[in-house]
Amino acid sequence: MQSGSVTTPVGRRPMTLALVKRQLETAEIKAGKTADKWRIFRDACAARATLGVQDRALAVLDALLTFYPHAELSEQRGLVVFPSNAQLSIRAHGITGTTLRRHLAALVDAGLIVRKDSPNGKRYAHKGSAGDIEQAFGFSLAPMLARAEELAQMAQEVAAERRRFLLTKEALSICRRDVRKLISAAVEEGAAGDWAAIENHFLSVVAQIPRSPTRADLEHVLTEMEMLRDEIVSVLETQMKSEKTDANDVGFERHIQNSNTDSSNELEPCSEQEQGAKTSQAGRPSREPIKAFPLGMVLQACPNIVDYGPGGAVTGWRDLMSAAVVVRSTLGVSPSAYQDACEVMGPENAAVAMACILERAGHINSAGGYLRDLTAKARQGEFSLGPMLMALMRLNGGVGRKTAS
Repeated sequence: MQSGSVTTPVGRRPMTLALVKRQLETAEIKAGKTADKWRIFRDACAARATLGVQDRALAVLDALLTFYPHAELSEQRGLVVFPSNAQLSIRAHGITGTTLRRHLAALVDAGLIVRKDSPNGKRYAHKGSAGDIEQAFGFSLAPMLARAEELAQMAQEVAAERRRFLLTKEALSICRRDVRKLISAAVEEGAAGDWAAIENHFLSVVAQIPRSPTRADLEHVLTEMEMLRDEIVSVLETQMKSEKTDANDVGFERHIQNSNTDSSNELEPCSEQEQGAKTSQAGRPSREPIKAFPLGMVLQACPNIVDYGPGGAVTGWRDLMSAAVVVRSTLGVSPSAYQDACEVMGPENAAVAMACILERAGHINSAGGYLRDLTAKARQGEFSLGPMLMALMRLNGGVGRKTAS
């Protein structure tokens, strides 16, 4: 503890009822109570937001504690430290006098220290004949000792709140990822629904997350994201049930037809040529056609195709297919490659494929070779436009320059 007297004046503050209450609580410290000063300090740091103190104020408190010579705070050893502002400033990493006084006042207001003023407002200590300090004036650390359990409880609550925050953040990340996968899968499989609008809704919910969110912010966004996920799952489940019912109906109709003993097919024998044609058709694997996508969604994902439309606009599928022919020529795609794509994918989807290739033209070495590769995959039933469109929508922010009317 600092010895001798110090002539640094203490900035006097008006006495308030709150300060009087804290001093009365400090006077009620249980006899013989001790506590590790650095443990209390760590608890105060953890609960700084609850206490309403800044990091610089805690740096000043840290400096004050270094002037207390013992590891444990004890009323029997005295709880008053009395460093000068100059000494305190040095140990607080060179903090200026004005800032030092402001943060000392903040520590007093937070109930971590109290002032013990001398008659002349200066900090010093009286020593006895044996060199022991009999009376000191400066800053009392008694509130820290008195509130040791309270500060520990505050620190535990802050830690628990932090855990709840992280759990909420984790749940939001998982739900957000689920929604993204569901939308991509629905578009890829060509599920019925306005998936462009759902995608925009998803992006608007994500945009609600602030740069520095609180747990309440994340819980609000999580609720909306879970509702969106449930809605998507409901739409997909409804469609799956409908498809299953349709499949059962078709199977039931075939069962009736096969069970009809009066069928003319059974009464009249077929020729060998007809039998061979039926066998050839039955052995040929059926390939599902590529799903079509709304024109508005295509233009949102591929806005550059609009510049190649008639008059610089695309207002319908006919305009898009005309624009695709111009793009084909511009990118050096051979007429035969494009014609092959139209026969396999369909003219509308071939035009969409050209629009997608145009968007990524700077990353594709050979547009014609790329289109032929897509056509080959489509012929095998291994290609879908959905993932390409969704990726381009995310890349372009989900907003096209011109949409179909």
